[in-house]
Amino acid sequence: MALDMSIFPPLPLAKLEVGQHLYWQIGNLKIHGQVFLTSWFVIAVLILVSILATRNIQRIPTGMQNFMEYALEFIRDLAKNQIGEKEYRPWVPFVGTLFLFIFVSNWSGALIPWKLIHLSSGELAAPTNDINTTVALALLTSLAYFYAGFSKRGLGYFAKYIEPTPILLPINILEDFTKPLSLSFRLFGNILADELVVAVLVLLVPLFVPLPVMILGLFTSAIQALIFATLAAAYIGESIEGHGAEEHE
Repeated sequence: MALDMSIFPPLPLAKLEVGQHLYWQIGNLKIHGQVFLTSWFVIAVLILVSILATRNIQRIPTGMQNFMEYALEFIRDLAKNQIGEKEYRPWVPFVGTLFLFIFVSNWSGALIPWKLIHLSSGELAAPTNDINTTVALALLTSLAYFYAGFSKRGLGYFAKYIEPTPILLPINILEDFTKPLSLSFRLFGNILADELVVAVLVLLVPLFVPLPVMILGLFTSAIQALIFATLAAAYIGESIEGHGAEEHE
């Protein structure tokens, strides 16, 4: 018996809209204008800081150069601890980019009054306040650890899905889907909740209460960037541990 599916109206299976958004239509491509603007603001800040830190490099660093060298050393230690002594160096730029982008994005949401800038539709917010950004970062992390494992172990990388027994194949595959989901929703949920709490308190008690909450928000924003970068490095380390277990020890 044939079933004519045309009698059913088309149903959106994966579309979620919360509030109003600013979209730019470029041909067949629809760009989220709010996220585009704030993301490029964050990128511009990072580029500017990098230029200021490297335009006059000194043997004894001071000022911005000293700050950036401290940040690089911190990211290098993070990658080394999670990936391993001999495998971490190629991944420092990736882990560092994740950490710095998320860190500056989170702090921009806490320090910059984006909502005072009026748009034709929607309103500006931190890039990590949008689920599209956090999902994109999580998917990049997934591609990174797949690439790391495959480049080091070849086709043998896929043997992990049937270890220690083939019965665990569905669970091991499901685990690779839950990793980006947990990364993206953890970051998105924490940043969105923090901004909502501050916004509500500003409306209720506009003078005193929001300040300590904003300071706490700066701390939690930094922690969220650290957690995301640490987990990303840990996943990469897990994918190549067949070649780098001795470094972890």
